[in-house]
Amino acid sequence: MQAVILAAGMGSRLGALKGDKPKGFLIPPTMKETLVERSIRLLFECGISSIVIGTGYQSHYYDELALRYTNVETCKNLDFFHTGSGYTLECIQKCISEDFLLLESDLLYEKRALEVLLNDERKDLILGSGATSSGDEVYLQTEANRLVNLSKRKDELAHIDGELVGISKISLHTLSKLHFSTHSDYEYLLKGFEVLKIEDLVWCEIDTPAHLQRAQELIIPKLGGK
Repeated sequence: MQAVILAAGMGSRLGALKGDKPKGFLIPPTMKETLVERSIRLLFECGISSIVIGTGYQSHYYDELALRYTNVETCKNLDFFHTGSGYTLECIQKCISEDFLLLESDLLYEKRALEVLLNDERKDLILGSGATSSGDEVYLQTEANRLVNLSKRKDELAHIDGELVGISKISLHTLSKLHFSTHSDYEYLLKGFEVLKIEDLVWCEIDTPAHLQRAQELIIPKLGGK
């Protein structure tokens, strides 16, 4: 199985914290590896055969990173500034040859997040969690365990059944049938997918200075400080 890491965005909300690098290269203060290198390590530990990184902003950093790994390659969204993550996935479709895990580049999570998806027999799955109170949640509305709607605004949903983690499993067959849109984010392509919810999953995204502080105070200690 492959993995795809979506990493084309500018990460502008992090400001000076990330310097001139993509946000996947952020190293939280008590950690010794970047967010993206941690994901690469965990993916290989879980038996992933190869990783494709969908790049855009400051893509040369990812190109240089890929040179250090035998089974990591990059594929660039040349129009990353004007398009969404769904278009990045479309751009790198030619590099995907197997069923795959799809991850966002700014995630910090426990290894269990990957293991439950890989060990589940279902081919197409969205990973969800219980309430995080992170302040930037993407809420999920499901019917019969399938995603019917998602939003950052609670009042746009009939009910809330979990939060989007940013890790999904997609089959090659399903990828070929997705209806891509230039400006939409990838998660809107996943409506109709089943949701696998882990109520107590330890995870966060780091997309703002407040996210980083929360990760340092609440998430990293639960991950053993590693």
